[in-house]
Amino acid sequence: MANINLSDFILKQVTSSASKVDIPSNLKDQVLGGLSDSIFGSLTQTATKKGGIDEIKELLTGKANPVNSSITALAGNLFTKNIVSKLNLGSLGTSLTALIPGIMGKLGGILKDQDGDGDVDLNDILITLKGGNKSTSAGSGLLGAATSILGGLLKKK
Repeated sequence: MANINLSDFILKQVTSSASKVDIPSNLKDQVLGGLSDSIFGSLTQTATKKGGIDEIKELLTGKANPVNSSITALAGNLFTKNIVSKLNLGSLGTSLTALIPGIMGKLGGILKDQDGDGDVDLNDILITLKGGNKSTSAGSGLLGAATSILGGLLKKK
């Protein structure tokens, strides 16, 4: 998947997976956005911890089982804390949180050698977060934060 924008890809997977759940129309945008933000947030938070880049690489190359991933667990915790409890979703929140491992599983295999150096490394993660091989600016919000966090880690290596 060349030229992929990870945040857009996550939102597409969230929207597709959540279509099986009856979400009240007045909450749909908040819920879908919250799921996407929670998943992307778990990736950015994982990037800042020791060994996090390797965890992300394992998940995004499809080598890690998303059900057992700490990244998936963190996404579920973020969604529960930031969306389920604030919107008082109850059992609907449980159903939506249960979608996260499947969504994370769909992210497996999207990370490839994008810079042509023969391996999947931090630079490939950065290229994927920025939107693939195309030349794009880092952007704002979670994408900008992830890019600056990963960029800072890249300079440390």
